[in-house]
Amino acid sequence: MARRFTDCEGFHRRDFLKIGVAGAFGLSLPQLLQLEAQAARKADGGSSRRSNAVILIWLAGGPATIDMWDLKPEAPEGIRGEFKQIPTSAPGVKISEHLPKMAKVADKVTIVRSLAHTIPSHGTATVWMTTGNKPTPALQYPALGSIASKLLPATAGVPPFVSFGELRGGEAGTSGYLGTAYNPFIVDGANGGKGGQLRVRGIQLPSGFTLSELENRDKLRDIFDNTFKQVDKSADVVQGFDAFHRQALEILRSDKTKKAFDLTQESATTRTRYGTTGFATGVLAARRLVEAGVRFVTVTLGGWDTHGKNFDALKTRLLPQVDQTLSALISDLSERGLLDTTTVYCAGEFGRTPKVNKNAGRDHWAKSMAVVLAGGGFKRGYAHGTTDSNGMQPATEACTPDDIASTLFHCLGIDPKTELMTPSNRPMQLFREGRVIEKILA
Repeated sequence: MARRFTDCEGFHRRDFLKIGVAGAFGLSLPQLLQLEAQAARKADGGSSRRSNAVILIWLAGGPATIDMWDLKPEAPEGIRGEFKQIPTSAPGVKISEHLPKMAKVADKVTIVRSLAHTIPSHGTATVWMTTGNKPTPALQYPALGSIASKLLPATAGVPPFVSFGELRGGEAGTSGYLGTAYNPFIVDGANGGKGGQLRVRGIQLPSGFTLSELENRDKLRDIFDNTFKQVDKSADVVQGFDAFHRQALEILRSDKTKKAFDLTQESATTRTRYGTTGFATGVLAARRLVEAGVRFVTVTLGGWDTHGKNFDALKTRLLPQVDQTLSALISDLSERGLLDTTTVYCAGEFGRTPKVNKNAGRDHWAKSMAVVLAGGGFKRGYAHGTTDSNGMQPATEACTPDDIASTLFHCLGIDPKTELMTPSNRPMQLFREGRVIEKILA
């Protein structure tokens, strides 16, 4: 069963997302994406597009990155924490002792240790990190996946943007000013476990309703007539629903998405390698979705709002999951020849206070945090930037969520200064304040 957490601001979220599996189907060829990337590089001189897709591993609640990727063993007691650091396969880079499998694949990743922003509140910080733009009441910015959906249409028959569960923060994880057509297809892991039914919101046929009936225009009009009567008849809403529905029909006509979710086609060894949690299942499905041509997949692991018993939660529940599943994803992509053309991005909305509180926890802290990037044009075996001796703020190579987003899309072959139009026909740059971080590029 899915577990739900209530964080300090009163929001609920799933910790694990368990998904079921469908019938026996085959696996799409990863070579298709590799050839596509090679063709794209040739077309633009080989300098722009390095990645075809992004898998965002979202650690909801604000992970204590000071206890994960940027330990401070020389800091005073009350700051340095309980964990020791260990060497990794990347020369000179050390991480937490509770991430031993990630230590082995550190030669394939970039750890950005100098990321910072100014919003220590879950919802708005989530929006900033997942849109690349500081939130403002004047405009709702689109999620990174929605931008990818708009500018990098997926392979026919698969959704361009898939999210396992929904992000918190109201507008976080949605299409913002781009409109309904670019919202994610949401995966609900109803029941979970063996025999569980996978439900993908937006492409699930009503019970007893066939595809041929759905394709009948008269019946389609009758079924959706009541829905449209209840919404604003503005062109944007109607066109958005229409575009999203046309895309859903195309997916229903194809079996590519169904094949991607059929994890029975994976060996027992591979499934065990990723882990047995719902989170692990979602990440393995994300890899298969990317192989099928999906451009952006978000998989969430919640429970990181560790105001109390931070070290116990990390070492017994949270870090073992991230260690096993994230390292398996990176290794698996590498072995399949897909890491060069797939970006893996592991992040949360902010970090946590260097100072340990009276409840053996760490509180919200946005002034210093770390994220991990792998594949898709990013440097390997590299730690970028530093924080000061107590981990309070960046000391070198400071960067922002806008910069990370700009660099991510640069690797996707999209100029971060690209302008899109808002509903009021106002041109809006993708990432207003972002710059490409050249030093983390391969």
